[in-house]
Amino acid sequence: MTIKNERLSAIYTSNQPLVMGIINVTSDSFYESSRCSSNSQLLQKVDFFIKNGVSIIDVGACSTRPNAEFVSELEEKQRLFPALQLLQSYYPSLILSVDTFRGAIAKEAVEKYNVSIINDVFAFEKDDSMLDVVSSLRVPYVLTHSLEIKMQNGDFMNEIFRFFADKISLLRSKGVDDIILDPGYGFGKTMEQNFELLSRQSELLQFELPILAGLSRKRMVWQSLNITPNDALNGTTVLNTIALQQGAKILRVHDVKEAIEAVRLFSLCKKI
Repeated sequence: MTIKNERLSAIYTSNQPLVMGIINVTSDSFYESSRCSSNSQLLQKVDFFIKNGVSIIDVGACSTRPNAEFVSELEEKQRLFPALQLLQSYYPSLILSVDTFRGAIAKEAVEKYNVSIINDVFAFEKDDSMLDVVSSLRVPYVLTHSLEIKMQNGDFMNEIFRFFADKISLLRSKGVDDIILDPGYGFGKTMEQNFELLSRQSELLQFELPILAGLSRKRMVWQSLNITPNDALNGTTVLNTIALQQGAKILRVHDVKEAIEAVRLFSLCKKI
């Protein structure tokens, strides 16, 4: 499993899994503490992430939580681009990812603000221009399974496998080399399906592509434990550790310090 993009391959060649820190320049993301409403708050959070060993910063300006109303393209730009410009100015060597489903926004983010990764939760289903944008830009693309599982009987994993196989084939036909798979925890799946998917995540390694696990403070953690997202750090760490055991190469998290500690301890166990 390799990444050909030069900026990302420099950190990805390490055998140790990477941690991607979440930055939301939104007012409605499900986890309030991930929101940054000022430049000082943004820089303070990113500085803390960097000091604790983050590899990638994923910046989003349009919430994709269940039942969220999407902001307009103009509003997403007005939120996102100043944040990217600020981060590019203060941290020019930082690996940035943009969390957007809009092709035009992804294109401008890469071309003007040195963004290295496109993280599209909807796998170019919401905006089919995204496919051509990714093809032309030649940057790593996070391919997420976020469709509702249709299979009522039998092995629902077959549905996920077919989804990834079809999308990967299409991306390859467009010349996209660097694809990162996100199983899409919390998107279009029942609680039971989320946990079964996590327990079988390693089956996705058959695609020979890096896997990104986004479990941080999600409903499958806090609802299962009858707590709130604010209290879901411990449960998140447990599920992140399982994701690492199941082959995850990138953890997308709100809490970088704790995720880095989990990665380090996991890596020490692997050496024994």
